[in-house]
Order: sequence, then C-alpha cells, then structure tokens
Amino acid sequence: MNACESILGLSPYQGGKPIEELARELGLSKISKLASNENPLGVSQKVQKAINDSLSNLNRYPDGNCFELKEAIAKKHGVSSSMVSLGNGSNELLELIARVFVSEHTDEVIFSQYAFVVYPLVTQALGATAVVSPANEFGHDLDAMLSLISNQTKLIFVANPNNPTGTLLSDEDVYSFLKQVPSNIPVVLDQAYFEYLNIDDQAIGWLNEFENLIISRTFSKAYGLAGLRVGYSICSAQIADYINRVREPFNVNHTAQMAAIAALGDDKYLLDSVKMNSDGYNQLVKGFDACKLNYIPSYANFIAVEFKDAMSTYNNLLKEGVIVRPVEMKNYLRISIGTPNENDHLLEALGKVL
Repeated sequence: MNACESILGLSPYQGGKPIEELARELGLSKISKLASNENPLGVSQKVQKAINDSLSNLNRYPDGNCFELKEAIAKKHGVSSSMVSLGNGSNELLELIARVFVSEHTDEVIFSQYAFVVYPLVTQALGATAVVSPANEFGHDLDAMLSLISNQTKLIFVANPNNPTGTLLSDEDVYSFLKQVPSNIPVVLDQAYFEYLNIDDQAIGWLNEFENLIISRTFSKAYGLAGLRVGYSICSAQIADYINRVREPFNVNHTAQMAAIAALGDDKYLLDSVKMNSDGYNQLVKGFDACKLNYIPSYANFIAVEFKDAMSTYNNLLKEGVIVRPVEMKNYLRISIGTPNENDHLLEALGKVL
C-alpha cells in the first residue's frame, strides 16, 4: 500500500529530546532541557487551581466551540469572538490555515529561509510548492518575499519573532509589507513569541485594515502551557469560519481551555516570565561572550549559537546532561533560555565541551 507522493518525501517533525529519554540512555540524574523553548518558570498557581478544578468534568466532552476561552481572548485583544479560532497548539492552526487556502500542487506557499520548520512540512504534506525566500542576516527579507509573489501564490507565512533565529522585524516593516501584498493572498503573521517583546500590540489593530491578515499566537511559550497544547488565531470572521469548518471536533480539551483562561488573567505570572527570560538572556550572552562564541541576537526565549562543529557539540553536551536543539542552519544550535541554575549548567558544560 503506497502513500501519496507528497507524504513519502516528508520527514516527521522531531521535537527536542525528552529528559526521560536522555536519562534512560546515559543514566544521568542532573539534566537540563534547553531544547524546546519551554517556559522554565513552571505553571502558575492560578493555572494549577484551574486545572485541578477542571478534573471533575473529564468524563464529559469539552465545549467544542471553546466559547469561554474565545470570549476571554476576544476581551483581552478587543476583538469580536467570531474572529478567534482555537487549535491544539498554534501548530495545528498553521496546518488548518494551509488546508483552507492550499489545494493544488501548482499552489505556492511563500516563507523565509531559516523560518519555522512547520511551514515547509504543511506545504509538502498538501502537495503544494514551497517558495523559499533567501534570508537576510538570518531574518526575513520582506522585499525579496514580495518579489516572489505570483499568480500561484496562495499563502504567505511570516514568523515574528522568528524561530529558530530569534530575529525581529519592525512593526513599520511588517505594516509596509502587508500594504504591498495583494489583498487576495492570506498572510499568516506567526507571533508565538510575541509576549516576550513586552511591547504594545500593534498587529491586532491591523486586522481592521487587512482582511487577508491572520495572526497566530500560543499559550505554549510565555504562558507556560506547552504540555496542554493551546494556540489561537485572530483574523476576519469569514476566515475564522473557514478554519472552523476544517478543524477536528473537540480539538482543544476541557482542561486546556480552563488553564488558558486562567493564564490569560494572570498578569503577574506573565511579567515574571518575561523578566526571567530577560535575565536569563543576559546571563547566557555574557557566558557566550566569555567563550568567544558567535550568536544571533534574539527577541524570543532562545538563542541560536554558532559552533565549529555543531553536532559534535550537541552530542557532547548530552553527555553532560544538557539538551539543546540542532537546527537547519549549518553549525548552529538553538539554545532555550532556562532557569538561572539551568543556564549555569549549560555554561559549565560548554566550558568542558569546548
């Protein structure tokens, strides 16, 4: 039995190596996982209470329309709840959006070199054509992306901040880009790491002007809910309706919905997350500078660091109990920002490995 050709050429998405797997392989007791851009602060007390309170209803199906969570997100951003779509992490939403707009092998999807690995995965899975714009100093070259638009372009992905490079486009540049994209071509502005910027939210206001704009965000990063998988998008009510037509029923479980509502209302936890990330960034770059390592200045909760032999460094760090992430960038490893102790563990291990 043969799968379709587009699927045969796919490599499954590989997450960061789990702590339990490394413990089994090497018998280590001290392990720091800095591979998956998770929030090292842990789960907030408000979220823990919401999770515990939700357990008594686990025998029931969740609210398939996520009414309360949509209302909370809409209130947070000052939009109509009809503009909000929910997913099993923002990854699912990226796939759903692609399914809405991409259907033929001649359809083209534009994204940047060194952008989020899910973009080429969903494009290839649908049998569409990936049009990859060369990066500009590891970040998006928006002018180059505009030049690649054709009659076959059905979707454009822009990650800001970008993963795995951590680079950031200015609001002015993104707005100018949106002004120049034909209004019939949807643009996904993937803002999974937006909360770490700790700045005013400009993009939500652009939805009033650009009906082709789709903003995606997640609770997996700054809100600390990676294990529960909740993501959301905000866009025109029409596009949100299309997304709702192709999603699986009950795609966000009840506990995840309740936890996300609590997380949205916990401003102190979010501020603490941003501060821990900022302090950790300063701690790591000071250590990288001392080691004379090159790295890409980052606006997210990770740093892409250059090594003479990235895979050798990766494997040697594993032996020291530190898990980082190889990426599709020659001689770079992506290192998540952890707790002060985890960051110290990494820097000590690098001292030995280098």
